[in-house]
Amino acid sequence: MPKKVYPKYGSVNINNNKEKMKKIAILQSNYIPWKGYFDLIAAVDEFIIYDDMQYTRRDWRNRNKIKTAQGTPWLTVPVKVKKKYHQPINKTEIDGIKWASQHWKSLIMHYKKAPHYDEICKLLEPYYLKEWILISDLNRSLIEAVCGYLGINTIITNSSDYELADGQTERLADLCAQAGGTEYVSGPAAKGYMDELIFKRAKIELTWFDYDGYPIYPQLWGEFIHGVSILDLLFNCGPNSAQYMKYV
Repeated sequence: MPKKVYPKYGSVNINNNKEKMKKIAILQSNYIPWKGYFDLIAAVDEFIIYDDMQYTRRDWRNRNKIKTAQGTPWLTVPVKVKKKYHQPINKTEIDGIKWASQHWKSLIMHYKKAPHYDEICKLLEPYYLKEWILISDLNRSLIEAVCGYLGINTIITNSSDYELADGQTERLADLCAQAGGTEYVSGPAAKGYMDELIFKRAKIELTWFDYDGYPIYPQLWGEFIHGVSILDLLFNCGPNSAQYMKYV
């Protein structure tokens, strides 16, 4: 059987001129992201962390929100950023170690009354005891830990594992091709800049992920809020968390 092979990762077997379908999603590295990030991972066959793109300040790369009695404060990992921050995410270093104990104390303080507090603390504690150098390594490790807990078996790779093409949309389409992808699943925010014709020429189907319609789950501290770290869902729902997601 003839086989089309792409650099470093993935292959697509061809039988009777029909390729095996493979869905790809590509997103930048995020710190303890919200549930939608993990649903996108679960919806595809390979999730590529866009880790060699330029680091962006005041973004999700090094921070996220949790739910507390006082609102939704940020948990921010301090990083070393050059004045004009012309540095990729995977070269961005964490600044110091105090943040880890501060974040851990915040999680304990605000989720100690959550039904699955003990179980999720046991899952997370090793990652807050370890000393990290790069924000991308911390983020990926936490993402993989949560995926493991939720039973998400999607292959996770980094964009730096592949060769990068020039051009915003061209680069995404080329990453899909190298990974053997036949369908690219994109977040809806990319509609404003994505050139769909480039995917069409590459014979890669472009589909849009829908983040609407999530059910509410039992949540501490008043009015329900969707857009917080997935840790909120895990602390409150534990092994039942998948019931409040779409693809897990």
